[in-house]
Amino acid sequence: MSSTRTGDRVLRVVQWATGNIGTRSLRAVIEHPTLELVGLYVYADAKAGRDAGELCGLPPVGVKATRSIDDILALEPDCVLYMPQRTEADDLCRLLDAGINVVTTRTEFHLPARMDPALRERIDAACTRGGASIHSTGSSPGFITEAVPLALLSIQRRLDRLHIHEFADMRSRNSPEMLFDLMGFGRAPNPQADAGRALHLRHAFGPSLQAVAEAVGLAFDDIEAHGEVALARRDTRIAAGEVKAGTVAAQRATVNGLRNGKPLIGFTANWFVTTELDRDWDLRGDGWRLQLDGDAPLELDLRFTVAPEHKAATTPGYTAHRAVNAVAYVCAAAPGIRLSSELPAFIPDLRRSGG
Repeated sequence: MSSTRTGDRVLRVVQWATGNIGTRSLRAVIEHPTLELVGLYVYADAKAGRDAGELCGLPPVGVKATRSIDDILALEPDCVLYMPQRTEADDLCRLLDAGINVVTTRTEFHLPARMDPALRERIDAACTRGGASIHSTGSSPGFITEAVPLALLSIQRRLDRLHIHEFADMRSRNSPEMLFDLMGFGRAPNPQADAGRALHLRHAFGPSLQAVAEAVGLAFDDIEAHGEVALARRDTRIAAGEVKAGTVAAQRATVNGLRNGKPLIGFTANWFVTTELDRDWDLRGDGWRLQLDGDAPLELDLRFTVAPEHKAATTPGYTAHRAVNAVAYVCAAAPGIRLSSELPAFIPDLRRSGG
């Protein structure tokens, strides 16, 4: 397996999907010095036929969006940045079968052993036939659950426990439908919703945490997850509306990989719209805190130093940019579903094209 990227050879890239993350990824590819945007796949009819530059706030670049995978295959790109809301196995297999590498922010491919067996079999076979590779990454899971832990573990000879805490202050998010209707803020506690969040976290983060454990020669006995909420102590006005006292104002979901019956590597997501809660959760500003107990114990705080008014414009880059920076390394890798531990650290090329 190659341990390097493809040097300064220009790689021909297709962006697949233009949601918040995909739009930021699209812009980053256009501005990248050694990536050439050759295609754009979209899901909305209203976006089809429009110039890729215009769809991400840049001048026209001469690449038109399409809703046809046949158009994408005809381009014969080196890589597709695959960022849809859900994975379509048929589309992925057609891309890989055609020898097109894939970098994705979808979470299904962090650890082959935990994939749906039928999906894994199809993807493995397509990679083999096409000589292509696929890699899942992003900020979380990805950067904070794999890249950072593996770096911290490089100075350990014993791991007792590693836990990652993620904090998301959502009070400046002006999205009533997402916060109130989808996430359940400002509503009465709902144990079924708590269990659903925990199950989602288990599926999304469990494989990533297990991949780190297995990379350092350890194994999980099981993966457990649970969710809980805290309530507002008083009526609180946020950008999306009002959160009444006694309703959900903070949500926490935790997933733990167990070894010998005890948590070994875990992740806790903390989402909140106020810190005036009926429980003491030690909530912090947006970012991550990692606690590592071993023979070289560490605690690491990573804060997002983004002003609230700039969050919407900035935060998609945390996920999109890592995927863009992975392209050269995934294109240079051996065929198959590639794990973070099998790839070198992603070193970005920060030169600006034309500048």
